[in-house]
Amino acid sequence: MDDPQRQKPVLRRSLLAARRLLTPRDLAAADTLLGRNALALPELAGAGTVAAYVSVGAEPGTRALVDGLRAHGTRVLLPVLMADDDLDWAVYRGPDGLRPAGRGLLEPDGPRLGPGAVLDADAVLLPGLAVDGRGMRLGRGGGSYDRVLARLAAAGAHPALIVLLHENEVVARVPEEPHDHPVDAVVTPAGPRRFGR
Repeated sequence: MDDPQRQKPVLRRSLLAARRLLTPRDLAAADTLLGRNALALPELAGAGTVAAYVSVGAEPGTRALVDGLRAHGTRVLLPVLMADDDLDWAVYRGPDGLRPAGRGLLEPDGPRLGPGAVLDADAVLLPGLAVDGRGMRLGRGGGSYDRVLARLAAAGAHPALIVLLHENEVVARVPEEPHDHPVDAVVTPAGPRRFGR
């Protein structure tokens, strides 16, 4: 089975099943470590603007990170899922500025800046299910972030691309398709790992 379009769903199911086994205590501990490790990355610590997202469920936690970035004066953009699955963006104004959205997501309640707002980011935090030693990322399969990455490439923008993952989600090989982009770094509770671009 060498077809990435057939391999990806199999790997996604396996990784999502492993996430469902994590307890709230596991997730809370990982959230704190992920936030600390990610904030130590120069790509994030020195960024003026970071495009991030709010983790939900058993995703590796981003709450400590987005709050830490905001506390350091970083402008944090959060995505707003549009009807066509593309992403608009709004500035994160703190936990009280989040509201429930479709698909169990949380989104910022501020003014929409447009899909092109991501072009201002010095770093982009990408959700993912896995990354391999080449920096290839496996996403959830919805295509929203593939559009973001294509938008960045079309504009010649090169922000740092970073993924937060649980330790077991750094894998030997991620199935790759022509539209897939490598990331610059992955952060796990054990610490960061960088990839050459």
